[in-house]
Amino acid sequence: MRLCHFYSSVLRFIALLTIAMKMVAICNAKPPNIVFLFADDLGWGDLSCNGNDRVKTPCLDRLAQQGTLFTQFYVAGSVCSPSRAGIMTGQSPARNRIFGHFGSSDRNEARGMPSALDPDVITLTDLLTDAGYATAHFGKWHLGNVRPDQYGVETYRTESFSNVPGRDPIDVWSPRARPTCTADILDAVLEYLGDRETDSRPCYINAWFSDPHATLNPSGEQLQRVKRLAPNGVDFPGVAQVYYACVLEMDRQVGRFLDELERMGYADDTLISFSSDNGPEDFQIKNAAHSGVGSSGPFRGRKRSIYEGGIRVPLMARWPGHIPAGKVNRETVVSGLDFIPTLTKLAGIDSLPPSMQLDGEAMDDVLIGSDRPRRGACFWEWRYRVFGHPFHHSPRLAIRDHDFKLLMNPDGSRVELYNVIEDPGERDNVASEHVDLVDDLRARLSSWNAELPTSPVDAAAGKSQWQWP
Repeated sequence: MRLCHFYSSVLRFIALLTIAMKMVAICNAKPPNIVFLFADDLGWGDLSCNGNDRVKTPCLDRLAQQGTLFTQFYVAGSVCSPSRAGIMTGQSPARNRIFGHFGSSDRNEARGMPSALDPDVITLTDLLTDAGYATAHFGKWHLGNVRPDQYGVETYRTESFSNVPGRDPIDVWSPRARPTCTADILDAVLEYLGDRETDSRPCYINAWFSDPHATLNPSGEQLQRVKRLAPNGVDFPGVAQVYYACVLEMDRQVGRFLDELERMGYADDTLISFSSDNGPEDFQIKNAAHSGVGSSGPFRGRKRSIYEGGIRVPLMARWPGHIPAGKVNRETVVSGLDFIPTLTKLAGIDSLPPSMQLDGEAMDDVLIGSDRPRRGACFWEWRYRVFGHPFHHSPRLAIRDHDFKLLMNPDGSRVELYNVIEDPGERDNVASEHVDLVDDLRARLSSWNAELPTSPVDAAAGKSQWQWP
């Protein structure tokens, strides 16, 4: 027994020493180029590397195999604008009054929201620009009506703005553009990289897709690739056929992009990460009536819900020679709020402005191979109704700390505790079995919620009801 313990201690020491040596090598190495590929409304279970057996996503599977796949990655919000704000600021989005998605000025005002992320908030692109990076953003923005250069983005083509000479904004929403929207975004990235021959700076690029967000409009050729999902005996496509035609086209374009990076000589010194902004949309939403069947895998919840399926999404990262290839990290809880403290370290930034109130933690050691537990808790809130089956209608607040996740409403109702390692589907509420833990998590969650700005709240928020006859 003592011998086994000794060998286990030796192996842990060797693993820690290996990570430390990698960290030293990274500190002495040239900062990497960074490309962040961000899908829109893609579910955790939509990729075959995460267990989907209805379709194969070979290109994203290849990216995962060439790098590390993280199975416990969470975004900071269950819809697009909060999730994206969390990535860019490292702060829980509600701190900046981003409670839901940015819409019309009237809708924003009614929700107590601004019309854009405050440009005075320090962003990831601000920090990287100051550190000598060239920064760019291509594709969906959805952080409001302020141009990206107000957030440290040097070059951009979004759905609304462009400062690239001779190039218009990228159409990512019209029915005509939907079959090629991912290709158009990645073509803009490749054009940008091709024009950088005389620029010796490392670059950071957001490539934020609109796929597979509804309304989808796949081409006939794209539908044919998943014709086995078509309904029998009718001449119109099925819901799954429409949705996965677009997922597979996104996968195909990512594969083309990876091939082009290799051809252009960027592959070896570029960190590429891929994720999604929230869980899959529900078919009860009108613009997704023909497509809202994305998979949240084994998890309860969909977009808008703060059950696992609304906030737990795919994450993979590749950086040859630094991020382990073929690794699946099932141990570490990672958050979108970790992007700033993690990527700035890899970029050689030794310290961040003391005024920044970051809610994430540095995961650079995890990226290069550590399987350590997360040091702090993750928090979420949602102030509006959740669509779909009542099973997905979560309480308004949640905290994840180690293996346990507690959900509740601010008034103390609907207290639910799950061991999300043993019960990833959040079906077995064990609150009555862990009274002391519930008291601790409730107190911490209530304290966090008390720090957040107030705003109007939907009457249906935090409720799981059915209109019985």
